[in-house]
Amino acid sequence: MRIQAAELFAQQVKPPEVAWQLRVSLKSAYRWQQLWRRGGADELLSRGPSGSRCRLSPRCLVGLR
Repeated sequence: MRIQAAELFAQQVKPPEVAWQLRVSLKSAYRWQQLWRRGGADELLSRGPSGSRCRLSPRCLVGLR
């Protein structure tokens, strides 16, 4: 979806229209535009899951399975 946003920004589509077309929040569209301006489409690529790493021990993880 972010790559679609990059394509729209390259066509000079404004963030409110991008948000409407991609069915995302206006806040997300503006944030994506800011990232796109900073580094192009590459800046919008996913960097994987965010958040802290799992702190459970391997033994606890086995128990959960």
